Amino acid sequence: MPAGTEGFVPPPYPHDRLDDLREVGESVPGGMVDCSIGTPVDPMPEVALRALSEAAANATGYPPSIGSAALREAAAAWIGWRFGVDTTPTEVIACIGTKEVVAGLPRWLSLRDPSRDTVLYPGVSYPTYAMGAELAGLRAVPVPVDDRWRLDLGAVDAADADRALVLWLNDPSNPTGATATRDEMAHALEWARGHGAIVASDECYAEFTYDDEGAPTDPVTALQDGGDGVLAVHSLSKRSNMAGLRAGFIAGDPALVGYLGEVRKHAGFMVPAPVQAAAAAALRDNDHVVAQRARYAARRKRLVPALESCGLVHDGGHSTFYLWLRDATSGRDGWAIAGQLAALGVLVAPGALYGPPGDRHVRLAMSITDDDVELIVSRFETASGGGGS
Repeated sequence: MPAGTEGFVPPPYPHDRLDDLREVGESVPGGMVDCSIGTPVDPMPEVALRALSEAAANATGYPPSIGSAALREAAAAWIGWRFGVDTTPTEVIACIGTKEVVAGLPRWLSLRDPSRDTVLYPGVSYPTYAMGAELAGLRAVPVPVDDRWRLDLGAVDAADADRALVLWLNDPSNPTGATATRDEMAHALEWARGHGAIVASDECYAEFTYDDEGAPTDPVTALQDGGDGVLAVHSLSKRSNMAGLRAGFIAGDPALVGYLGEVRKHAGFMVPAPVQAAAAAALRDNDHVVAQRARYAARRKRLVPALESCGLVHDGGHSTFYLWLRDATSGRDGWAIAGQLAALGVLVAPGALYGPPGDRHVRLAMSITDDDVELIVSRFETASGGGGS
């Protein structure tokens, strides 16, 4: 590299910054409970395991990059059933989980339209939205959020709006659990279309949408008013505890889906054939989703009071399997809260990892076993001087 020039240097991976806290947590008698990453721990559905096994023997050839007909048909049918939106298999393509889409989509879309150079994303959100823009050589511009953690599109600078290639939505939200109403989603779609931006809607947590009482409710989708200029991104990782298999899909605007399908063919992005079979089977089954939704609701009901006994309150939304916690008394920053919890053997993610507005919070992932939930509760009750079971 010529002297005086500098290439891209990746920043530290967000969760690698927790190594010191991890060391503290691992020193606690009884071990550490890792609530920092939302990786599923509950069983994969039997229908998926069976389909995976049955398809393995015939996986001698290359699988289609855009996804098998069976997977695309299952995904389209699931969208129709879950959201009440008519979708055809030609409006769906497979992806290798969804993180690779979040990281790669800005680059692929900028090749299609190099006249725009800005990616808009929620100001408190999954860090890969911003990193995807950086990897594409584009401008990553956070959209301010209001006091309910919802997008405040009215606060976007007009010049940024006019340069926007993509507007990322995430509903329900990671890390806050906030959920848009149908009208709020419609407003976001209208805003993006009015500025000529493509909507990329990360809806991976849609199955874990709850109301104020913790009861399941119907999710919203960016496809609700038609797929024009919209890409909805879905994953089996959380819905069906298939994170290790890397299975997901993209649905929406036929022109955009078709373009991305051609790009993926050339790049050789392929979901293994047995994984595609497992994903199709899982999408056709709802019983395991109902069971998983109930598990997370029960864990939330058990954890929230225990956290409150230690002065930590959840002030995010009611959806997903994340708790968005702040100190109700001292207003400490998220790193200080994470340090307190690490001393109790519980590792959480400081909110600053998700954007500056989250610096007074931590995210606790409830993707832990029921035994670990009880271990955490007992530790919190001991720390607060309480008792009980």
